[in-house]
Amino acid sequence: MNMKLSVIIVNYNVTQLLRSCLLSLRKYVQDIDYEVIVIDNASADSSWRDLISEFPNVHFISSATNGGFSKANNQAVRKAKGEYILLLNPDTEFEGFYMKELLDFADAQPSFGCLGVRMHDAGGNFLPESKRSVPDMFNSFEKLFTNFKKNNSKSYYRNDIEENAIAEVEVITGAFLLAKKDVYERIGGLDEAYFMYGEDIDLCYTFLRNGYQNFYYGKVSILHHKGESTIKDEVYLNRFYGAMQIFIDKYYKESKPVQYSFLKAGLKLRHQIEKIRLK
Repeated sequence: MNMKLSVIIVNYNVTQLLRSCLLSLRKYVQDIDYEVIVIDNASADSSWRDLISEFPNVHFISSATNGGFSKANNQAVRKAKGEYILLLNPDTEFEGFYMKELLDFADAQPSFGCLGVRMHDAGGNFLPESKRSVPDMFNSFEKLFTNFKKNNSKSYYRNDIEENAIAEVEVITGAFLLAKKDVYERIGGLDEAYFMYGEDIDLCYTFLRNGYQNFYYGKVSILHHKGESTIKDEVYLNRFYGAMQIFIDKYYKESKPVQYSFLKAGLKLRHQIEKIRLK
């Protein structure tokens, strides 16, 4: 029997969240042949090693250096044996026996790119990054500078799609991203120019540019302890806005110079505003 799924988790100093994630996988992922690969990205906190004996079926990899989220995922994918890969954040938890349903749905799509699910935080609040559009001049302005939520297909957070719907979208989140391993590798995987943030948008856009379709599967929900593993400091801001800069440099600089100039100025301004807020 061929292995159906490889779950890839990149850990960085979040042992307790990782443990909860692994327990949820053990409880809820059944009826399919799968493996779990955890790659630790040179955590200062070595307590993740205590999980090795608790989860003997999980394949743990220790990375000597932290080369970023994209690089670690790509490294683990190369070792994966599954037909599908699921990139999963350690600060997420499964909440039901739905993995087979998602794989059956993916199998039925002739040009399947990737799939994401409905995410909510510990308070039960829906996380809008579950379904998004590719950033462009108009929806980026909406996201960066206004709280105005346009209810159309071009809005950044696809507010026209119901939370519980199943729909084709442009961008899902890297916190839970299901893809076929061979397609992922064929399009080059996650771009390692991104250290953290932005790489999921780039990957989704790359699927689309290669003729694949991306899906939001809102019938299924997952808990995401959003931001609990993230310290919002100047390093975070530099990485976040730096990631957006990489994206527009890559896709807009040559082909859409007007949009590029606008977005570059907007990102710079918003970055400065956020820096001032920190002080």
